[in-house]
Amino acid sequence: MRFAPLGDAAIAVDFGLSPAGVAPGRLHSLTRALQQNPPPGAVDVVPAYGTVTVFYDDGEGSDFATRCAAIESRGGLMVGASDDVEVWVEIPVCYDAELAPDLARVAAQAQCAEAEVAALHAAGEYRVQAVGFSPGFPYLAGLPERLHTARLATPRTAVPAGSVGIGGAQTGIYPLATPGGWNLIGRTPLRLFDLAANPPARLRVGDRVRFKAITREEFAAWK
Repeated sequence: MRFAPLGDAAIAVDFGLSPAGVAPGRLHSLTRALQQNPPPGAVDVVPAYGTVTVFYDDGEGSDFATRCAAIESRGGLMVGASDDVEVWVEIPVCYDAELAPDLARVAAQAQCAEAEVAALHAAGEYRVQAVGFSPGFPYLAGLPERLHTARLATPRTAVPAGSVGIGGAQTGIYPLATPGGWNLIGRTPLRLFDLAANPPARLRVGDRVRFKAITREEFAAWK
């Protein structure tokens, strides 16, 4: 773990983790500590794969060493920090073929039935590793290796909101209708991004996610 300046208005705390790994509780503990008790002059805290970046108001005049000390004092870097408090979110997903245009292709690559792809995906336990690409889009680690599937060679120009996809070793959910190149294997009726909500994104870095398979009828009736 090390501190690195990003220009004169941000500091990145690097935990040295690979994107494929599941970040330890220390990263998520630090993120939440900084969000709940920001250091002097901090205006934003942005967690990502293996890093937490703290952005500052340009007018805040602390030097690099002082800022690093303030970050470390928030308590997220102590030895032995762990996932003391985990937030689990259950996401209903319909894996019906009408809502899963790439399910057959993922099943063919995995050499299994489409129903087995759905069962494997829903049985996994996932962690939100990053949020980005579009507002509220969660990148989830924990996808069973058998389901790892390369992204589409040519992205779609439009992916429906709620689509659940596989991109390489990750799974994710499109909160909004956007272009996208992930393999679509289902869709959730949940709204994952809402500007009127506080916070707008339903999922945040560090949350744990389970998927629950629902029928086409349940999807259509979801309120």
